[in-house]
Amino acid sequence: MNLMQYLRDSRAELAKVTWPTRQGVIEGTQAVLIFVVALTLIVFAMDSLFGFLVRAALP
Repeated sequence: MNLMQYLRDSRAELAKVTWPTRQGVIEGTQAVLIFVVALTLIVFAMDSLFGFLVRAALP
């Protein structure tokens, strides 16, 4: 397969892709950011709790 055939085939495949709308991208990004913030808060709370318990258990 030569380079020109590869480029033609690649372009044909990209034409088949259903690209997301701007609104879809924004909504997806918001969902990811909310999930990341929530997970960060959960990990921070667990780390603080376990740190407190370890400090309380050690003399």
